[in-house]
Amino acid sequence: MTIMGIDPGLARAGLGVIVNEGYSSKVLLAQPISTPTTWDLARRLKRLYEVIRDAARQLRPTAAAIETLYFAANVKTAIQVAQARGVAILATADEGIELFEYTPLQIKQAVAGYGRASKEQMLKMVQVLLAMKEPPRSDHVADALAAAVCHAHHYRKNRLLAMADKKSQWRQ
Repeated sequence: MTIMGIDPGLARAGLGVIVNEGYSSKVLLAQPISTPTTWDLARRLKRLYEVIRDAARQLRPTAAAIETLYFAANVKTAIQVAQARGVAILATADEGIELFEYTPLQIKQAVAGYGRASKEQMLKMVQVLLAMKEPPRSDHVADALAAAVCHAHHYRKNRLLAMADKKSQWRQ
């Protein structure tokens, strides 16, 4: 299964694509995305859309994972992230990719085993889980890869639960 993870943002975002085979995963793409602050809003959002769309067309992920919007103290930042998130959702929908949303707590629990893991702990666990020689250079890329890893874990868990349920029904 190929999974795209997206960390949306207007100035800086992250895109990660992993392939998950059984209990191991490897990185196909770890790409920071940035847009100059001198560009107008439409141009910046279009760039984000195009990068996600192009990666989706090239790597053909079967699923995408994105972090749910969390409350931000800075209203302007929250609005910009929401706009970028909407564009990311649209790009995946346009490519026919099923999108899954996870809370920051779910992502941290799936990746680090602890919902209040630090950035450093998350970087290290992303590196370990994806057998990367070095941790991702960008926090945004790390967050995108973490979202993809989270979905891989949830997908695997749901498949195992479904198989167990089928076995218990068969025995009855």
